[in-house]
Amino acid sequence: MTSAAARTALDLTADLPLPALEAFYRDLHRHPELSLAEHRTAGRLAERLRAAGYETAEGVGGTGVVGLLRNGDGPTVLLRGDMDALPVAEETGLPYASQAPGVMHACGHDLHVTWLAGAASALAEGRDTWSGTLLVVGQPAEETGEGAAAMIGDGLYERFPRPDVLLAQHATPGPAGLYAHSPGLIMSAATDVDIVVHGVGGHGSRPEATVDPVVTAAYIVTRLQTVVSREVAARESAVLTVGRIEAGTRHNIIPSEAHIALNLRTQSAAVRDRMLASIRRIALGECAAAGCPSEPTVTVGSSFPVTVNDLETDRRIATVHGEVFGAETILDFGPVMGSEDFPVLADGGLPYAYWFVTSTPTDVWNAAATAGDLMQQLAAVPSNHSPHFAPDLATVGPGVRTLVSGALEMLAGR
Repeated sequence: MTSAAARTALDLTADLPLPALEAFYRDLHRHPELSLAEHRTAGRLAERLRAAGYETAEGVGGTGVVGLLRNGDGPTVLLRGDMDALPVAEETGLPYASQAPGVMHACGHDLHVTWLAGAASALAEGRDTWSGTLLVVGQPAEETGEGAAAMIGDGLYERFPRPDVLLAQHATPGPAGLYAHSPGLIMSAATDVDIVVHGVGGHGSRPEATVDPVVTAAYIVTRLQTVVSREVAARESAVLTVGRIEAGTRHNIIPSEAHIALNLRTQSAAVRDRMLASIRRIALGECAAAGCPSEPTVTVGSSFPVTVNDLETDRRIATVHGEVFGAETILDFGPVMGSEDFPVLADGGLPYAYWFVTSTPTDVWNAAATAGDLMQQLAAVPSNHSPHFAPDLATVGPGVRTLVSGALEMLAGR
């Protein structure tokens, strides 16, 4: 038996203005903006919210946008879409490819904003079917982990109603038309770590008069590969990536410093703490063995929390999505190692549901079918952050429908 929320969602999204939404998406894709510089994107979203009848504020937390629609008694539901792009040079060859050199919507946030704008309009037009308050949030700087905290710090819940529940979704590789829900843990924590190795510089012809930080950094990088394989229990999930190593200016100059940048992905605080302790121990040990003049500088930088769905909220949203799209479209592929700052908007424990919308075009997915099993096929199609990442425009309508049905499930019906 189909719920009232599912039936209403199908009614409200039966005649979505898909050509206009797709044009909006292409426009956002052509004009990507980096974290905390999403001025044009924020303006375009704000225009649509105002046109739909929302009380709209810009500049929240820097470049954040908030739309508020009060519609009688009932819960306050927050719908969030992130807006920032990445420093990636686009290689999709699309006719609407990025016009910003070296910047691309390689993670699908342009699609997220499109979904958010479409859902906000549909819910406003159908306000006679529900009761409560909608809080629509265009969040900046998800990629750097700064945006949600900036909006909270700028008084998001002092200036606007505090939500009873939060909803968000993300485009992901996979055959378009699936909706991935995981009760409880769905995304991992991420932590950035920087190491500076202090050596003694000199001429490349006289290494004996130096302490080469490049060689020491190389030993550190190699040794770090044993942290997960030898110091984290096999039952735990963790990833350590060396994303950058920099040193020197010329072929024949031994530099005085080498810089190493790491990223950790963990699913528990205990594993994170153990990995950080291991990183410090390894860096100290290798620098001591090399005779460095001082201890390495180890700095823990930005971090993302784990994303843990509220069990009951996720169950309700997954159920209504199954009613709208068919039970066979709902899957649970368990926690992933990606990270999000969306939980920061939960501000101390507000319940939320976060899910994935698969978005690989059918022809691209089918072409990868020869790669082998499902995991090999997933690895063969462009992923988030790839210069070839290009979601299927066929997901524009369904992505609006997921947000509309989820919101209606949490709002009071009429």
